[in-house]
Amino acid sequence: MLAQEILSKVFGYNEFRGSQAEIIDHIIQGNNALVLMPTGGGKSLCYQMPSIAWAGVGIIIRYD
Repeated sequence: MLAQEILSKVFGYNEFRGSQAEIIDHIIQGNNALVLMPTGGGKSLCYQMPSIAWAGVGIIIRYD
């Protein structure tokens, strides 16, 4: 499933914010990323969407 499809079908949004699309595509292609965004900048989509796009199980670890 493409990122744009996931965005609308799963999350109910029509467009990405800022550089979300670029970051998500980069990760879906199998690359690593270190992303710094302000609170409310849309970080969660950047790690949730690649996990949804890939087949199998995705594990997200959050460290505070």
